[in-house]
Amino acid sequence: MLIVRRWYARYGSKLIWAGVALGMGWFLRQTQGAAILEMYYWVTRPLQSESPQVVQERLTNARTIELEQRLVELERQNEQLQKLLGYFEAQQKNVIAAPIIGRSADDWWKQVILGRGSKDGIEVGFVVTGIGGLIGRVVDVTPHTSRVLLVSDPTSHVGARVSRTGTMGVIKGDGSRIAVMRFFEKVPKVSPGDTITTSPVSRLFPDGLPIGRVQSVDLEKGPAPEAKILLTSPINDLEWAVIHPFKSK
Repeated sequence: MLIVRRWYARYGSKLIWAGVALGMGWFLRQTQGAAILEMYYWVTRPLQSESPQVVQERLTNARTIELEQRLVELERQNEQLQKLLGYFEAQQKNVIAAPIIGRSADDWWKQVILGRGSKDGIEVGFVVTGIGGLIGRVVDVTPHTSRVLLVSDPTSHVGARVSRTGTMGVIKGDGSRIAVMRFFEKVPKVSPGDTITTSPVSRLFPDGLPIGRVQSVDLEKGPAPEAKILLTSPINDLEWAVIHPFKSK
């Protein structure tokens, strides 16, 4: 008994506290900490400056703003589709409307992917337009998608002419909505504001498709005079395109 008393005197209090700790741990596990959460709520309640009604009102306002923003986006999409419908109806009956489903941040002004492919009758070389005019031409096709080389791609070359005077040249992309037109004539008849369309002698595009408007002219540029052309189709904002069957000459 003396040994037991000595052992209890030495370790008894530690044993009791260990039992209390285990008991509290088991209780918290069984209640998933509900008691602590309740205690936290009552301790912090005097520090809460906003009533539940104020919090609910703020959440309701946030939800209202979210719905308003969604409505604005739906209205924007509807306007885009209405414009496309009007443009589509003005085109030939055998054209194909296609959504723009992909574009790379690195190639934003170079290529886009359309959600129509060979199963829809699309072939390499078909011409692609959109609201505003020429976008590019199909350079690769899969059963359900088409890859389009944009007129704004630096590797793109489009035969073009000045509608007002018939002066011809070649438009090269510049990686933005501004392209460069190099003229065949030493002294081209062109002025800022002139409309530029595809050339009647182009082998890759049909005649008369709108391309852009002349922003500025540099007659001293070598080896040939140049003009800065603002592309009339907002390529960076388009969500739909129209594909025209066209065979290279």
